[in-house]
Amino acid sequence: MQRDLKQIGPNHYRLKKTGRMLANVDLFLNKKLLEGVYQDRSIEQLINASELSGVISPVVGLPDIHEGYGLPIGGVMAQDSKNGVISAGAVGYDINCGVRLLRTNIKYEPKNIDTPFLRRLMNAIEKRIPTGIGTVGFHQDIDISLEEITKNGIRVLIDKGHGFPEDLESVEENGCLSGTDLSKVSEVAIRRGSKQLATLGGGNHFIEIQEISEIFDENLAKVFGLEKGNLSLMIHSGSRGFGHQICGDYINILMKGAERDKIYIPTRAIAAAKISSLEGRAYYSAMACAVNFAFSNRQMMAMDVRDAFSEVFGKSARELGMLTVYDVAHNIAKFEEYNGRKILIHRKGATRAFPAGHAMLSEKYKSTGHPAIVPGSMGTPSYVMVGTEKARESFYSINHGSGRAMSRKEASRKITEQEFKKAMDTILYNSRNWRLLIDEAPLAYKNIADVVDTLVEAGLAKKIAKMRPLAVIKGAGVEG
Repeated sequence: MQRDLKQIGPNHYRLKKTGRMLANVDLFLNKKLLEGVYQDRSIEQLINASELSGVISPVVGLPDIHEGYGLPIGGVMAQDSKNGVISAGAVGYDINCGVRLLRTNIKYEPKNIDTPFLRRLMNAIEKRIPTGIGTVGFHQDIDISLEEITKNGIRVLIDKGHGFPEDLESVEENGCLSGTDLSKVSEVAIRRGSKQLATLGGGNHFIEIQEISEIFDENLAKVFGLEKGNLSLMIHSGSRGFGHQICGDYINILMKGAERDKIYIPTRAIAAAKISSLEGRAYYSAMACAVNFAFSNRQMMAMDVRDAFSEVFGKSARELGMLTVYDVAHNIAKFEEYNGRKILIHRKGATRAFPAGHAMLSEKYKSTGHPAIVPGSMGTPSYVMVGTEKARESFYSINHGSGRAMSRKEASRKITEQEFKKAMDTILYNSRNWRLLIDEAPLAYKNIADVVDTLVEAGLAKKIAKMRPLAVIKGAGVEG
């Protein structure tokens, strides 16, 4: 397979369709990252996706690609909206896992914002936001039903005072994906979701206090409210047990639909059914419920973080300039306009990156393109980027992070305490036991600079700002 990949542009490789493949497979990798892509089943999983009925060429692998369930993480698959299929495995278990970035007007002064001060901030956040697998949120008395949240997304929260009005235009889809139907969600999923609003979860989910350490484009950074030397805050989480259960439920349901309609499915992990089928429509409606739950989850945590900063700094969140830069999903299936046609784009560990002038942009970012948030690992920088018109080649998608270089088991086996602590250096973390975080160690991930620069060199995106981590909060356990 290695010799079948042909370079067709800077950091752009193609595997031409053959056999049962109905679409080409395109990979965006530099030479260093290309060497690692053969260490797992990522390409095989992209080929599986290319064999699904209705697929639009190409199926895309981004620089952070690594093996996942169904479609690899860092994978993009587009489908014809009329004759195509929808796949739960191509979205993943953590539906609308995504990232929100908050800016501030707080200057990072190490003498004032020292280790004890950062610890106070971390403690104030953890006092408000439960972390780890299976945790229950602290907002059980909220006067908003799960049905309202899944139907209306963050707007209903903001209307009840849980957010700033301007948050709305700084969230993908304005924080609400249409087409929901809570009746398509199982009782088990509803029970799991009803108590998990405003919880972080575990695995690679985090809350990170950062310093904006470098600006690459002064004009766009100013539009986005990013100033070198200021603090920023990043929240990475998803739909928790609610989305996990929905995905698990619909793998079986979609497979039954495919069998009835005689649709070829190369592997159960990428179970799919016709978009127009009863099963396909039901999954989309249930998935949209989880999407809106996840947007709302990050919205509530953003407010909790604002409250924590207000407590520690003694000023209101508005006085501290804690505005949302953007909130972007990276596990989702959505209908989008592409080359004059409506298509269904599955992004699994991939970030939407509409460039300036794109028809689907809100007025706020129409002239610039929206910020695309790309987090690093817990010990490495994160980036704000924007897509270019050339991102059309990846269905306007860029990487969602750095991507794993080691499996969790391999990281736990290979990385030593000395290596972990050296990689973290002065970055604070909330666990007193380094072993609880070892599978999320920086060494378990690819080099974020390689991943980001791969797309810059390919012309798909440009860097706007870089943020370095000062303190990171993570939860115990592994998200499904």
